[in-house]
Amino acid sequence: MPDPDQLPGAALDASRMPGHWLLARLGKRVLRPGGRELTGAMLDALDIDSGDRVVELAPGLGTTTRLVLARNPASYIGIERDPAAAAQVRQLTTGPPVDCRIADAETTGLEDGGATVVFGEAMLTMQPDPAKLRIVREAARLLRPGGRYGIHELCLLPDDLDESAAERVRADLSRTIRIGARPSTVPEWRRLLESAGMSVVHEARAPMRLLEPTRVLRDEGVRGTARILRRLATDPVARRRVLAMRSQFRRHRHHLGAVSLIGRVDG
Repeated sequence: MPDPDQLPGAALDASRMPGHWLLARLGKRVLRPGGRELTGAMLDALDIDSGDRVVELAPGLGTTTRLVLARNPASYIGIERDPAAAAQVRQLTTGPPVDCRIADAETTGLEDGGATVVFGEAMLTMQPDPAKLRIVREAARLLRPGGRYGIHELCLLPDDLDESAAERVRADLSRTIRIGARPSTVPEWRRLLESAGMSVVHEARAPMRLLEPTRVLRDEGVRGTARILRRLATDPVARRRVLAMRSQFRRHRHHLGAVSLIGRVDG
């Protein structure tokens, strides 16, 4: 388990740090909107095997990285902007050659067509729309023809949600989690991949229950959940923030979900 003092954002006050790093400090390892189950569905659809050259965008603490390495790909490269997070991923030395480079997902510095699989989770949601497009185009550039690109992101519901309601949800989330949140509807996510020249070949959805007790227990297990509860009990600032985040998630529960899409590069 990572030392809390070595986690991204460790030097920030709990009242100001981004919500996902606050949860990591408390011991939460699964920080994806659809939980372990939707991550597993995405990896199954990507069908990673020993012939694949994998690039993961923004691996964070490496929770999904471990699942990918267990599938024994030919190689793995993580692209992580935060040096502390990159250091955590570099410690995962079992399996294929593992590299985690400090770079931006928009400009990875990797060669054209060098990957067969690129994926990222819960990172496009935190980007403004122009940056989303640049990241997806970068993923397409990295993939050889027939390569697969997987995303697992927060989505807005229903698919035809009007823009004024969407902006209210985004504003409330951004204010509470202390970082910009720009979730899209599923049709918008699909169009984003298609705009980069990909065909969407797989879609899976899940409820967004990140901080609900049943999801936390399923994602973190009994020991992990107990660890989170112990830390919450001794940190009133963090406890208030987590309760505020859960309150917003519940308030907008009819407009929030999780989606995974797989795009394939044609050619």
